[in-house]
Amino acid sequence: MTEFDLQEEVQALTDLDSYPIENPSDVDSPDFESILDDAVQQVAGSSDEIFSVLDVFRSVLKKPEDVDISIMSRVLDSLTSGLSAELEATLADEQEDSEVLLRHRRNLEIYVFLISWYVTAADKCKSVTGDETGTKKKARGGKAKAPVKSKKGGSKASWTWIEAVPGTLKALGQAMNKLHRVALKMWTTPERETFVLCATKPAYHIMKNEVFMKSQDVKKSVFYLICYAIKHQAHVGHALGNILQLMQYHEHLSDPVAELVGILIQDDQFDHEQLGNDLIQDISTKHFAPNDQKSTKSFARFIVALGEKVPMLVKKRIVLIMNQLDSESYPMRIAVIECIGHLIRNMASNEAMSAADATQSTGTIRNLYKALFDHTLDLSSYVRSKVLVTLAALCREVETKFPKERLKMAQASGFLLEDKVASVRKNAIALLNTLVRTHPYVTHDGPLERDVWQRDYEEVVKEIEQLQPQLGDALNRQDDEADSDKEQEDEMEVDKEDGSGDETDKEEEGEDGNADELEGEGEQMDVDGEERTPSPSKKKTKKEKRPKKLARRSTMNPEQFAAEQATVAALDSDKLTAVRLRRKYISEAIQFITYIEKAVPQIVLLLGSTNKTEVLEAMEFFSTLEEYKMQGSEDGIRRMLHLIWTKDNAAISTGAGDGKDTEKESEGRGVRARLLECYRTMYFEPIAGLDPKGQVNRIAKNMVERTYEATLAELTSLEEMMRILMDDGYVRDEVVGKLWQIYSSSRPLPKLQRRGAIMILGMFGLARPHAVLGGDRVGVMLKVMSTWGKDDLTLAKYTCVALQRLGGGSVKKVKGSLEDKTRRFPMDNPIFSHLQTILLSTSRSKEWFGLAEQAVNTIYALGEHPEELCEDVMRTLTKRAFTRKEPLDVKPNDVEMKEKEDKEDDEEDKMDEDESSTPAPPARDGSVLDENLLSQAPAAASQAKADAESSNSSNDLGDPFELAQLLFVVGHVALKQLVFLELIEREWKRQKDAQTAELKKNEKDKKDKEGEDLDAVVGNAEDEIGDRMHAVRESELLFGDKSLLALYGPMLVHICGSPQIYKDKILRAAATLSFSKFLCLSAQFTDQNYRLLFKLLEKSRDANIRSNIVIALGDVAVSFSTIIDEDSDELYRGLNDPDPHVKKNSLMVLTHLILNGMIKVKGQLGELAKCLQDPDQRISDLAKLFFTEFSTKDNAIYNNLPDVISHLSIGEHAVDEDTFQETLKYIFQFIEKVRSFRFSHFCCCFGCGGTHLDYFSQERQAENIVEKLCQRFKTAEEPRQWRDIAFCLSLLPFKSERSVKKLIEGVPTYRDKLHEPSVYSRMQEILSKARQNKSPNKPETELNEFEQALNEGREQGEEDQAIAKRVEGKKAAAARKKGGRTGTRGGREKAAPKLQELEEDEDE
Repeated sequence: MTEFDLQEEVQALTDLDSYPIENPSDVDSPDFESILDDAVQQVAGSSDEIFSVLDVFRSVLKKPEDVDISIMSRVLDSLTSGLSAELEATLADEQEDSEVLLRHRRNLEIYVFLISWYVTAADKCKSVTGDETGTKKKARGGKAKAPVKSKKGGSKASWTWIEAVPGTLKALGQAMNKLHRVALKMWTTPERETFVLCATKPAYHIMKNEVFMKSQDVKKSVFYLICYAIKHQAHVGHALGNILQLMQYHEHLSDPVAELVGILIQDDQFDHEQLGNDLIQDISTKHFAPNDQKSTKSFARFIVALGEKVPMLVKKRIVLIMNQLDSESYPMRIAVIECIGHLIRNMASNEAMSAADATQSTGTIRNLYKALFDHTLDLSSYVRSKVLVTLAALCREVETKFPKERLKMAQASGFLLEDKVASVRKNAIALLNTLVRTHPYVTHDGPLERDVWQRDYEEVVKEIEQLQPQLGDALNRQDDEADSDKEQEDEMEVDKEDGSGDETDKEEEGEDGNADELEGEGEQMDVDGEERTPSPSKKKTKKEKRPKKLARRSTMNPEQFAAEQATVAALDSDKLTAVRLRRKYISEAIQFITYIEKAVPQIVLLLGSTNKTEVLEAMEFFSTLEEYKMQGSEDGIRRMLHLIWTKDNAAISTGAGDGKDTEKESEGRGVRARLLECYRTMYFEPIAGLDPKGQVNRIAKNMVERTYEATLAELTSLEEMMRILMDDGYVRDEVVGKLWQIYSSSRPLPKLQRRGAIMILGMFGLARPHAVLGGDRVGVMLKVMSTWGKDDLTLAKYTCVALQRLGGGSVKKVKGSLEDKTRRFPMDNPIFSHLQTILLSTSRSKEWFGLAEQAVNTIYALGEHPEELCEDVMRTLTKRAFTRKEPLDVKPNDVEMKEKEDKEDDEEDKMDEDESSTPAPPARDGSVLDENLLSQAPAAASQAKADAESSNSSNDLGDPFELAQLLFVVGHVALKQLVFLELIEREWKRQKDAQTAELKKNEKDKKDKEGEDLDAVVGNAEDEIGDRMHAVRESELLFGDKSLLALYGPMLVHICGSPQIYKDKILRAAATLSFSKFLCLSAQFTDQNYRLLFKLLEKSRDANIRSNIVIALGDVAVSFSTIIDEDSDELYRGLNDPDPHVKKNSLMVLTHLILNGMIKVKGQLGELAKCLQDPDQRISDLAKLFFTEFSTKDNAIYNNLPDVISHLSIGEHAVDEDTFQETLKYIFQFIEKVRSFRFSHFCCCFGCGGTHLDYFSQERQAENIVEKLCQRFKTAEEPRQWRDIAFCLSLLPFKSERSVKKLIEGVPTYRDKLHEPSVYSRMQEILSKARQNKSPNKPETELNEFEQALNEGREQGEEDQAIAKRVEGKKAAAARKKGGRTGTRGGREKAAPKLQELEEDEDE
């Protein structure tokens, strides 16, 4: 071989199999190692010898898979050491003649060529020798291959290629670094490029390997090789092409390439920006398709890494980068937004800047913020989320606050709270939370109380008003000049390259020259704290609101101007500046508070979201508001209480976040755990600066205040929370003692405070009844109940609730267990005498009914024989109610006060057990019921009616309120007696079970047969107990000879059935409620009288009574479903009630009964469907919840769909078309979703492919629906029905040819309806939907025929309609012509009667 041409060798190497070697060596020969040793020795002796032994090295590299690793290692060592020696020799001969340099050139090219070839060959060697990290390859059969031994006894695993890479690339890098001095002497430009490309090829080859690039040593050697080539060998153009190509196909190179650019720029020995600039330039002009996710993701990640590692380069080229904000690919837009965030963070934290640079940076930062704000309205939810996350990170990490930008953030976040995507809403809440926690308004040590800031604003306005007379127009003129300067500055900020104006922006330092920019807003703010939405960017509005426009400085009188300037100079300039800045500062704070408070109502709604991360963020937000004492936090804190019932307490996966550990930790918790943590932090954990006594008082006060104005639902949720906190040991004994001190205080405390104390104590008693309520504290409760409880019946009621906890009946019972751990007291205990006194009190307050209910509950919860005490109470109340009173005993004042109270009271009597019910208008008297219903009652009812009429006619002096008290107690005692009988039955079974267990233990040695007989005896005994209790319930409670309750049944029937006699509102409500409870006792009584309840529901004008009846019907249906099932249609009557409370209760009761299988749907599902579009949001949400749960039952929606369509489309129950379409659109979504889920679950359980079954099920349903709807066209006569049927057809997916063919087959049924525009447009929608289907079996021919049939049908229908109109016109014309030919004989005589007839027709 006489010469070596690098270009030809590189070209020949592209086809390795045909690569020529003049004197090849057989690597499998036994003598090859000696040949290699000689070649290595020659190179080691002189680097010039590489040319003579070139074929030996080429023979090894051509077949690397056939040689031992030790040979490859020796080859590499020889080549790298030879290259280093040759490099030193070349530099030493730098001044020699060209012949010497040409010889060095040839040797350098050979070394570089062989090393470059070696890097490629090492990969092939690796495929034989195993993974370069030392892991073993598994052979067939699962066993790992043993390391292949070399001929010298070595192991191939003793050397790995990855360890040799840094040294190899370092040798090439040194060549690129040191040869720049002699490169021009040795190579022409094309030859030099070939040499550099060959030398850098190993670096680009190694960059493709993700494992190699994870090694810091390898990565550093790659970077420095490329950097030296770029800096000294003009390699930047080729590097740009190679890097762009590599990034397009290898995602792992995004961060390394950004690091490479950073080294080139930041390392002093390189200081080279061209590669970074060229990369940005090229990426900024690239078009990223939305479906090209791989390359887009790689370049997007590079942009982000570049902004993080090389922010100064990004700052210079940010305009180019921002071009990709308009890219069609949302990952690229996300990357640019994140890059902007890194840039803002870097620029805002750079303190080593001059004043001019700081001004320019501020302008650039504001422009960047503007770009972020623009993309809060991006089409992609991922982009909107990223903008919010970036802004939140900037608020936390950037010390410079930028108040104006923060106001825009708050405004944008409030808007995005209504976004349709949950992740966007979640990040909007997180941004608002971060804004509050990092707010710059620290005048009052952090809190953001509107009243405090409004008061400060009023003070500073007064202070300015005092300064105004001294300054005259000078102050206003300075404000105008400041505004003018600000406008100029904003115009200059539009230029992103030049930044803002020349003057320094000192807003954050408290020396802003534009301090009065918000003065116009500040002066116009409502000092009373009314919310408004100021717009800080509308300067024209502010100028228009000023009383007059001031003259320019050039048009003023110079003497006047000089005098004003002298006045300003005479005033303390520091004080003036401080006042102006303070006003601006407070104005911005109030505006910020306004934005946050406006977002509160929407976030309160989001607490009910189904997205858990969204709920967690909302909880965190309200905790922050409570910490900073902001208005609106109370609503959120109360709404959060209901989350205590959340069952999902598992860890929650984090969504798009900002990477903060605290946020991830928060999202990792369950909703319930996070709720408890929030309440512990807000109300139980001690705060700094308070002594132990103060801490206890604070905690007790917080607990009591939770009960103020709380609804029943809120109290129930609070009760569960207090129980958990008490169980977990977070409530200290000192706090319990303080609550007792408040409750038992002899001082006249506010009623709410004393009530709250016993309510919280009762809640704590759920967890530890004897520790909290036991011992001497029972006497304390009885004493308070007999003293303060006389005047405050609500206090006495909650005291009764606390007493109930003593029995331990609230302890959660194990399902299926008969064990009863309740504690009962003898009837001579003082508790019962106090309760009897309360029940027999002569109070005339409506609060007595709630107290009486809880008193009866307490008697039955604690008493051993509660029926004895209740019997005495009922007898006493009966005597009092039916004892004739003389007129002198009646207190006219009390009667007048009662009548006045009834007239002025706008609320309905809250006789139902839901104290949180909404008020309803007062009931109107005079309801008339069917008298025939009274014949169903026993004869006693007729006698009672006769007595009542006789008493009424003889000026009866009975008190209806006392009778209402009696009936209320009777009804509740009856219901509690039924529960008590169930407890007795359970106790008997428990005793029998214990006896049986003991008997089995004693008889364990007997035969198995005898044991089986014993089991049968035990089962019969339990059946006998159940039968006995059933007999007592049916025969003795309401029909026994000795039953006291039996006397009141006919009375209740009579009173409820005679509203024209018993007109008192309270009496009717109490009687109806008690009658409803009686219906739950006996099937016989229910069968005789339940229709009266339906009649009351129909005729009663009292919404509160109707609401109670609806709830009672649900209970009766549960108890005696077979009786109510005959008239189940009546249960749906409440859905059409005008009162929303009655409608809501009806919907809840029906939901419970239907979903639990207690009643069957018989064509009434359409009434429930109407509620989907109810104007009351609560009713609409409940209806949606019902259909969601109902759809999980087998084919429930599918089977009832025809009835729903008919119910809503035609007949007396039909709704308007818009409502029909919205309702059916919601219902049709369950036709596909639920079946898909069910079949997927089925197939997963049985290991079969669920996709085909899902598809078959959905299409089978769709096919049947299409067929049924097409058949409806035959019987539909009204155009409204046609339109409704066509709309329902358009809601189906038509994903398969079977559904389409069914529709095409049904063309004859609706061909004559196609002239209706709506029907034709719906069919066109279906056709378009079918053609969009990408199925390979799409019936194109049938679709074309279908389209033709539609067009023909429409044309034929239009022609038929036109003909029909012409026929009608001709008939009308013929009739008119016939009337004109009528003779005039007798016309005048007939004219008058005919006119009279027409007038009579008009009257009719």
